[in-house]
Amino acid sequence: MKKKQPDFSQWLETTQFFGGNLEYLESIYDDYIRGNHDGIDPKWLSFFDSIASSTDTVHSELVDEFKYLAKNKNNTANVNTVVSTEGDIGLKAKALVKAYRSYGYKSANIDPLGLTRFERDSDLELAAHGLSEKDLTQLVNLGDFTDNKAIPLQQVINKAKAIYESNIGYEYRYIGNKEEKLWLQDRIEDTAVIPSDSKKWILQQLVAAEGLEKYLALRYVGQKRFGLEGGESLIPSLQRIVEKAVSRHSTRFIQLGMAHRGRLNVLVNVMGKNPKDLFEEFEGKQSEKSLSGDVKYHMGYSNYRSIDGKEAKIALAFNPSHLEAVDPVVEGAAKAIQDKLDGDVYSKVLPILIHGDSAFCGQGVVMETFGFSLTEAYGTGGTIHLVVNNQVGFTTSSAFGVNRSSNYSTDVAKMVDAPIFHVNGDDPEAVLKVTDIALEYRMKFNKDVVIDLVCYRRNGHNETDEPSGTQPQMYEVIKKLPSTLKLYSDKLIKEGVVDADHFARMNANYRSKLDNGKVTIDVLDRKIVKDKLNVCDWLPYLGKQESDYNYMPIPEKTLKELALKISEVPAEVEMQMQVKKAVTDRIKMANGELPLNWGFAESLAYATLLSDGYPVRISGEDSGRGTFSHRHAVIKNMNTKSQPKEYVPLRYINEKVRFDVIDSTLSEYGVLGFEYGYSCYSPDALVVWEAQFGDFVNTAQVVIDQFLVAAEEKWGILSGLTLFLPHGQEGAGAEHSSARLERFLNSCANDNMQLCTPTTPAQIYHLLRRQVIRPLRKPLIVMTPKSLLRNPMAVSSLQELSQGKFEAIIDDVNAKAAKVTKLILCNGKVYYDLMAKKQDNYEHIAVVRLEELYPFPQQQLAQIFTKYNNVNKVVWLQEEPENKGAWYNIRHFIEKLVDKKQELLCVARERSSTPAVGYHALYVKQQEEIINTALEI
Repeated sequence: MKKKQPDFSQWLETTQFFGGNLEYLESIYDDYIRGNHDGIDPKWLSFFDSIASSTDTVHSELVDEFKYLAKNKNNTANVNTVVSTEGDIGLKAKALVKAYRSYGYKSANIDPLGLTRFERDSDLELAAHGLSEKDLTQLVNLGDFTDNKAIPLQQVINKAKAIYESNIGYEYRYIGNKEEKLWLQDRIEDTAVIPSDSKKWILQQLVAAEGLEKYLALRYVGQKRFGLEGGESLIPSLQRIVEKAVSRHSTRFIQLGMAHRGRLNVLVNVMGKNPKDLFEEFEGKQSEKSLSGDVKYHMGYSNYRSIDGKEAKIALAFNPSHLEAVDPVVEGAAKAIQDKLDGDVYSKVLPILIHGDSAFCGQGVVMETFGFSLTEAYGTGGTIHLVVNNQVGFTTSSAFGVNRSSNYSTDVAKMVDAPIFHVNGDDPEAVLKVTDIALEYRMKFNKDVVIDLVCYRRNGHNETDEPSGTQPQMYEVIKKLPSTLKLYSDKLIKEGVVDADHFARMNANYRSKLDNGKVTIDVLDRKIVKDKLNVCDWLPYLGKQESDYNYMPIPEKTLKELALKISEVPAEVEMQMQVKKAVTDRIKMANGELPLNWGFAESLAYATLLSDGYPVRISGEDSGRGTFSHRHAVIKNMNTKSQPKEYVPLRYINEKVRFDVIDSTLSEYGVLGFEYGYSCYSPDALVVWEAQFGDFVNTAQVVIDQFLVAAEEKWGILSGLTLFLPHGQEGAGAEHSSARLERFLNSCANDNMQLCTPTTPAQIYHLLRRQVIRPLRKPLIVMTPKSLLRNPMAVSSLQELSQGKFEAIIDDVNAKAAKVTKLILCNGKVYYDLMAKKQDNYEHIAVVRLEELYPFPQQQLAQIFTKYNNVNKVVWLQEEPENKGAWYNIRHFIEKLVDKKQELLCVARERSSTPAVGYHALYVKQQEEIINTALEI
């Protein structure tokens, strides 16, 4: 009887399959799969033959991997040109080289301070592969790695060390895609010598980087600038990316985001900002604008450059002090530009993000941004990440076990299989090598890539901070360390690439430009090229007022045609039962057989905008269907064997205009930041971000406070982003009841945004159309309903859409002014709860809805007070607790209209630390109490 063959998992538990032998065994098995059997011991051949027909899953996957490596013709890393190794010693040598590729980064010399170095991996030792020093003279041929020649093992090791244990630490072996991995390996192991012209170019960039910092330090003593001293290699790296992207890949738009460290240096030496303008900012000579402004190291900038005859626009995003908050904003801006272009949009638009090491691993928005980087709706074809790793976070050591739980601050990037290049910032030639690889990788594979520029911070967190008190060891080393420019200039002078006089002239020429307030790099006249590289025109929206707007409604006939068109679904799309009913009801609504509900009126707003040529983008965690199943913008095909898999009727209204409805990743902070960035480059579009529940919007509070609320006042940046925030008390508990209306109102000032609480389908229709059609761009916060989506009282007619407009205040059409002695003011869903209770015997009460809470409709409300001149009691009714909702923020507006004979009261739930109670029965009791009180008080 034949003995049962153990499965592969059992083999792995045997001695010869112990993890320490993995590299050796993989090399042998690699040759076995390729058919190179000459150097394999017969016992191993017999063993591999015995498992070749195995169907065990683990083994099958391994076989597939090796077959891919051997046969895939798309691989450019010369898998098929590997020459047979010289017997067993060659196989062991191959395993050793593979170990260097996998683990050499751990012991690479990447820290210019020499303070951080991980223990050398044991797999890099000869013994780990059955080798010893007596084998060092043995000749081995490892194909391309040895130029297809047999050379001594010692030379193989020397080369592996020079590549993988020098001033660059390459992390890429975890990448799942074999083509990417082999492509990287081929370029990493290219040992071409850098030409003298490139060395001079690097030197010039370092002269500029150090020269600006020294100049500012002398001219503006003690002023904060968050200098780049210690990380000057950032400038040649960034400059190289810009120049090669434009010249080699015809990149037309570079979207750049970074924090404060080195920002002024980038502005002058990469963006081409005139130093004179920067000096005026230091001297407080800001322009006579009404903006409150911001500090100079938060300011954005854009400019135009020509490289090898190709023109490009480079834009540095404005950003707050909140680290990494700008990341998704830059990605959204890049995506918006790409959506406006044709052809290879990923090459035409390149996003670059510059990070700090502590923030990169500490701020969750970095992970959120990586999380959607490969999705269709948010992907931008890869981002180049430059981490300025100065090994300290303000005062805290940036090290494992101190302010991070990973060996490297860049480990978070592994979640998307991004290659990571750790490089010593004091070796600018090494920096240039990884920069070139990073750019080419991004352009070829359209994926993120990370350069970990390991450097230091010569001064404190800012120029007024003394760092040695918290980092004595680090700053003892830094004080003795020559600058990167000093080290590199000495190197080039020693090599004879430049002489001392030439170097002195480079410094003098740069200093002269600063003294004379001249731009330090070649830039284009923006008046000449602006139209060529202008993908969004904000000019029609600058300085506009509400009075500049004349709303033109859509005729009822056109509305009906559009209503029927968005209700058409191809016969081959089999609809789910509830969806089919919703579509059937919409046809009835279009034909006047049913009144319009919220979802259909909203869809009609999109349809009319698309028809008129305005793009529409809606994004949120469940936006296709809608959290409460009201939208059904995406209709899934229940027949999974049929095409199409889904149907989006609104995409066929105007196929020349984009309609995107996106089920986003489960992220608020990152996605809202992305949509804000998108809106900043889409003045002609309706861009909507929808919260699953309004309660979850506070996860994105940084984007709201620093960008949405304040960007126009700080930076002069406009945005028409619309937020849908489901809001209302319905007994669902503290986390499903409130979008924190009070917080938004508390942030309203200087006409910075709009806050609306529409209560009818016609109102949301007109509000969305107004947001795009009028030449005024302000963020719009909409407290959207939940139960009202199906409330039979909350309906509208097609005529109300065709003839009306958005009303900031809705009067009580049934009230007889002469009889009214009590005026109840309210907003939102509570209106319907009140009207359900209000009977004919309350004819002395008029109920008026405030649909727009900011800008507050003071003039319209004054007209209401004039109309109801017999009122002696004014009640503000809200279902939120008294310390929440609108009351505290609008009370002063109402008080200005109440005369001495009138009593002003607020009816609300009692003050509470939470927005709502968690027990449904208690909610019902409270709701009845406030409704009864409002009516009877």
